[in-house]
Amino acid sequence: MATTNTSVKDIFCPKCSERYDINSVLTLCKCGSPLLVNYDYGLAAENLTKDKLKERNATMWRYLEVLPVFDCENIVMLGEGGTSLLISRTIGNELGIPNLFFKDETTNPTGSFKARGLGMAVSRAKELGLKRLIIPTAGNAGSALAAYCARAGLECKIIMPLDVPAPFLVDAKYHGAQIELVDGTIKDCGERAAELVENEGWFSVATLKEPYRIEGKKTMGYELAEDFYFDLPDVIIYPTGGGTGLIGMWKAFDEMEKMGWIGSFRPKMISVQAEGCAPIPRAYEQGLDYAPAWEDPHTLAAGLRVPGAVGDFLMLEAVRKSGGTAMAVSDDELMADTMALSSKEGIFTSPEGGATLTCLKKLLKDGFVKPDERIVLFITGSGYKYMDTMQKWEEEHNTRE
Repeated sequence: MATTNTSVKDIFCPKCSERYDINSVLTLCKCGSPLLVNYDYGLAAENLTKDKLKERNATMWRYLEVLPVFDCENIVMLGEGGTSLLISRTIGNELGIPNLFFKDETTNPTGSFKARGLGMAVSRAKELGLKRLIIPTAGNAGSALAAYCARAGLECKIIMPLDVPAPFLVDAKYHGAQIELVDGTIKDCGERAAELVENEGWFSVATLKEPYRIEGKKTMGYELAEDFYFDLPDVIIYPTGGGTGLIGMWKAFDEMEKMGWIGSFRPKMISVQAEGCAPIPRAYEQGLDYAPAWEDPHTLAAGLRVPGAVGDFLMLEAVRKSGGTAMAVSDDELMADTMALSSKEGIFTSPEGGATLTCLKKLLKDGFVKPDERIVLFITGSGYKYMDTMQKWEEEHNTRE
């Protein structure tokens, strides 16, 4: 076996502290909570140093010692991770923010940050001997799972809402996935996927329903630390659907502190959702530690149309402990700012990325974010998958000259 030199120890529940064997096929904890991977951080620090990182390729697999795959042969890779941190050339000046940055995840395989999580989940599924993977998705996660399953030679089934943007269907079909459309939301897709898991023996890699997608997503936090020479930024604004990336970065910061790479300082973690589907901002405002499901969710940002998330308590914990906040923005605002990011910065983002800019403007106006802070907006996916959505919005709002 070509070992990865991983320092992985076991799996634990952040809610009830139950421990699980790393070699078991796991979904949720017995208490219903998502499960997280635990490492020997002392050992990891001995084997993985900042200097060693300089010698490694710029993909998410550069952090092997704190990733959960044991055998290099099981790594399913398409070049995920190592994305650019871009400093603003125009918008920052307009807003009076000299240190505004964009973490550009659009350059990942299949055009979004989902490549990180699904690349990891498929690699681990292969290692555990799983053959048939299923996912309920609003779009980008399905694209990523289809691509990595194709690469790994695994069966893939994708359950999507009937009104999903057309490019996601083409993408998944060309990658050989089985597709089923459901007349409903991502919640309805999740219920259908659960039926197929029960009746047909598929294994679900739905958001936080298994422990490994978050391990891929956490690499965004490691990369951000490297981007800032291990002096973390002051503010992170993150478009939040299921919240795996936000939770993953929070986990990464904790891991890096345990390895002695950073101190106790944390960026303000800011969750942005759409006004038509805002369970996290509502729960935050009401002082709840969980987020009741949102009724009748609707937004043009398909990745934000997640009415309920199994990791809601972990998101709210990260937001509160970091001194951050949660905000909802309108579709018209986020679509206008999606266009602004393209026309002023050259970043063709999905609507979720536009939401981060809208959120920033509001937080600046409120005084929650200060102009002298180092602020990172996460551009989680490419606009190319949303061309039909964008064109329709443009025509309705007469934005063309």
